[in-house]
Amino acid sequence: MGEIPESRRLARRLVSRADVGEQVEVCAGSSVRTEIRVYDGEVESLTVAESRGVGVRVICDGREGLAHAGSWDPDVVDTLLVEARDNMSFAEPDDRVGLAEPDGVDAADIDPWDDRIEATSVDDKVAIAVALEAATRGADPRVRGVRTSMYADSRGESAIVSTAGIDGWDRGASASIGTQPLIDDLDGSTRTGYAGDAAAAPQLLDIEEVARLAVERGVRLLGAGPPTTGRPLVVLEPRFTATILGIVAGMLSGELVVKGRTPFGDRVGEAIATDAVTMFDDPTDPDSLSASAFDGEGLACRRVPLISEGVLQGFLHDARSARGLGVSSTGSALRSVRGTPSPGHRSLSVGPGEGDLDAFIASINDGLLVASLQGLHSGVNAVSGDFSVGVEGVVIRNGELAEPIREGTLAGAIPRMLQDVARVGADLERQPGGILVPALVLDGLTLGGGSGA
Repeated sequence: MGEIPESRRLARRLVSRADVGEQVEVCAGSSVRTEIRVYDGEVESLTVAESRGVGVRVICDGREGLAHAGSWDPDVVDTLLVEARDNMSFAEPDDRVGLAEPDGVDAADIDPWDDRIEATSVDDKVAIAVALEAATRGADPRVRGVRTSMYADSRGESAIVSTAGIDGWDRGASASIGTQPLIDDLDGSTRTGYAGDAAAAPQLLDIEEVARLAVERGVRLLGAGPPTTGRPLVVLEPRFTATILGIVAGMLSGELVVKGRTPFGDRVGEAIATDAVTMFDDPTDPDSLSASAFDGEGLACRRVPLISEGVLQGFLHDARSARGLGVSSTGSALRSVRGTPSPGHRSLSVGPGEGDLDAFIASINDGLLVASLQGLHSGVNAVSGDFSVGVEGVVIRNGELAEPIREGTLAGAIPRMLQDVARVGADLERQPGGILVPALVLDGLTLGGGSGA
């Protein structure tokens, strides 16, 4: 083994100072983030930010205290145990409070790290953003400018050590780009498009493809008007499938089940979706930019089945939510040094079906290809699953793309929507956040807008 990382040494040192009868957990982490924005070939903003932090949880007699600091300075860190103990004295007892216990699951042998991010100079990173802006401007003569062209990367590491015997360390790195062209519309207004890419290293980012997609998505909506009210088949590109199913996965949090704030709480073993839907969280997938060996409580990450051929298999749990339901943690704790753990997904994946986006469009007589969704998170009721969100897109008529629409709304309910999934594609695409999903066709949603029945 190599040298012990400083974050791990710091966490071990604090845990060794635990008093008899108390549980102590320390999360220590550091990160470096670069963000570059260019405009008209020149750097508009450039930020290189390095941060360090440590969080301490102290638990005794069902009470929990938390303290954190944005520094690894010994004089600062050494006060955290005292501060956490003091905060604990004001907490109410909670029988679900406690540290995660080692469960015998071995951590996956993965290391989501690439030295090329650190080795690439800032000048070369600026050149990527400049090249992206130039490619965006040159993709179509109707592009009159670029609102923003951006390059960003981050690399970080964290350690979780506790008196329960947890001693984990993990690291990760990724780079990304994004561009937003400004395109003259037919009525003199301005349309925008957007596309982005993420990869393990700057050299793997596809500048030309991102520029092409961003402009294509903007041009596709030129001349858009309000839609006709109806119930067309709704076609989602993989990027929107990721958004929609990410919301579904959020409803499968064990903490929401404990609190009775999800429509799926008592439905394990029931068919909650069509049998074409299989969904799981797999942070151990080495190809995912969200891959991780350990969760936010130091337990080994693992593949967690959520929906299998339409049947609900279970929920995402950290130690706290698992205690509330009398089950085991699924290694799904998320956290930062500033807060306590909570369960969530890291690398959501969908099992492949049949067909792809082009085949779906060709087979539909009355449909809508979604081009953007607005207000999705604020427009969804997490308890009932009801939603109403803004939508832009392109009408599908007799198997072909027809006129674009804007200022529409899509309304429905997540539980009903899962039962009305008409097609699941085989065209799995890895999204920047690590999600692996295909195109999707939904039935039963209501499109609202201008004229119509």
